[in-house]
Amino acid sequence: MTEATRTETFALDATALQPGDGARARLSRLLDPRSFVELGSARQHRASGFGLERQRPDGDGVVAGTGAVEGRSVGVYAQDRRVLGGSLGEAHADKVARCIEQAARGGVPVIGINDSGGARIQEGVAALDGYGRVFTANVAASGRVPQIALLLGPCAGGATYSPALMDFTIMSDEASMFLTGPRVVKAVTGEDVDARSLGGPEVHGERSGSAHFVVDDDEQAFAVTRELLGYLPDSAWARPTEAPVEDPPEVDLREVVPEDGRSPYDVRHLIRGVVDGGRFLEVQAHWAQNLVIGFSRIDGRTVGIVANQARWLAGVLDGTAAEKGARFVRFCDAFGIPLVVAVDVPGFLPGTTQEHGGVIRKGAKLLHAFTSATVPRVSVVLRKAFGGAYIVMNSRSIGADAVLAWPGAELAVMGAEGAADIVFRRAIVEEPERRDELIAGYRRDAMDVDVAARRGSVDEVIAPEDTRSALVAILRSLRGARQPGFVHDNMPQ
Repeated sequence: MTEATRTETFALDATALQPGDGARARLSRLLDPRSFVELGSARQHRASGFGLERQRPDGDGVVAGTGAVEGRSVGVYAQDRRVLGGSLGEAHADKVARCIEQAARGGVPVIGINDSGGARIQEGVAALDGYGRVFTANVAASGRVPQIALLLGPCAGGATYSPALMDFTIMSDEASMFLTGPRVVKAVTGEDVDARSLGGPEVHGERSGSAHFVVDDDEQAFAVTRELLGYLPDSAWARPTEAPVEDPPEVDLREVVPEDGRSPYDVRHLIRGVVDGGRFLEVQAHWAQNLVIGFSRIDGRTVGIVANQARWLAGVLDGTAAEKGARFVRFCDAFGIPLVVAVDVPGFLPGTTQEHGGVIRKGAKLLHAFTSATVPRVSVVLRKAFGGAYIVMNSRSIGADAVLAWPGAELAVMGAEGAADIVFRRAIVEEPERRDELIAGYRRDAMDVDVAARRGSVDEVIAPEDTRSALVAILRSLRGARQPGFVHDNMPQ
């Protein structure tokens, strides 16, 4: 393709382009008009054998360069499945790695569009070394610039690890991701499975957690990318973008959260009643649904939200939810995003499945993430915070800057019934009719929020309708708590 033809293709009206039109067409729909500058357009592979010497397309199956999304510079690359199957060889890998490295050097986000059959088998170990080069670039950029992977087609074998090393993965309905494809699975295990059942968007959005966002098509993937970038800074050395302050929609938070601690409700309604404009971008919405995480703004500034979800498993923490929360907290800490935590947790999920599945190890990840975080951290206890989960969910004891609580909230080792049965075991055996009285006494003397406030575990008891104003005031006071800069990477959980 000549340079003139290449420019003409890129300049086509985006509305006339359809999914599958290739890498440049996709970039034209993602990036600001005429912002893209391609680098390495004439690059060709140098391999010979197996017919490769007769196939040396310009660009080697990937388009890479720099562009802009809503005026902000980004490093970007897009694989083209129509060229050598989008397979990765030495030259292809070098272009991708250099794109990531240049973005990290310049302090701008990286966006990668993945649509590849995997390693170029004909290049042998050179293709594998190429993946190693890409992974090294991903790791070196981790925690320094945001990295977003868009999976808009197949992603197999070694190709899966680059998205896994990036901060966020957006997966379209046509995408799939697996280490070994259906034919290999059939040959090795005898299991008959298709690509979607093995590694489709439902699998990674709901079961593995490898997809942070699942969308219908390319256009939704690009829209989510723009929205996500809007909450993020360009790098660890920059502050997140600010927006005009907006009041949330009028929501009676007392009606959103039932007083009965066992009644379910959707914590997302609470979040939208507190944040600017009621806008909340939920991350990993269909995986580990007992914990809600995502981005919003309070007082015009980006915040990361972590909240127990009472409508799913009563909001208990389990190993999967702990892993989900831990990486999100680490990402926010890496990029200077304050954390707001809504706490309504009855404890950790008990049972052999959890214990054998490593809930202690996984719970420790969330504990470590919160405890080590240096960004401002504010918790609001809505109804209850029991046991080890109370500690893990950003308690004062692990460094929260402020812990607020609503009237009637309870903080304790466990629920009143279980605690009373242990503390007053002998009295209940001797006078079983006193059990309700003893439970009420324990709840009053040991669990009441005023008890926690008197000992400093809760900084202030506030009315639900004052939640937003309290958060605004506290977060404003903490704006100078940490200057931008590299803190740590964002290692996969």
